[in-house]
Amino acid sequence: MTQPIYVLNGPNLNRLGKREPEIYGHTTLGEVEALCRQTGGETEIVFHQSNREYELIDWIHDAIDRPAAGIIINPAGLTFTSVPIMDALKMFPGPIIELHISNIHRREAVYHNSLVSKVATAVIAGLGPDGYRVAVGALQRLISKRSVT
Repeated sequence: MTQPIYVLNGPNLNRLGKREPEIYGHTTLGEVEALCRQTGGETEIVFHQSNREYELIDWIHDAIDRPAAGIIINPAGLTFTSVPIMDALKMFPGPIIELHISNIHRREAVYHNSLVSKVATAVIAGLGPDGYRVAVGALQRLISKRSVT
């Protein structure tokens, strides 16, 4: 696979390991990045985090223009509010996995209506930081299936 996988992380995920460890665990974002790179093997992983909506949109545009093979996105709180992120993802022609560390459906009602799910190929929620490992592997398989057909 010559095209990279983009792993994009939204607001407050830079605080992983410190922020609400009873919900998100003690794994840091740096450890999550290492897990993604290890799981990806030879696949290039482009890993970003931002607290700014426009940066996430710019990285989605980069994934479109480069082009990337697929996107894994944990938009965090922007999942439920960002029409611009949803619109940017609509333009991406490859598979998209929406990822959440916690099970958003077991949380408060504000976390139940994902705009990103409307355009994602698949959704992974509630596996903790290990969800990133699962997402990278699943995305690699989705990409392989696309290249065969």
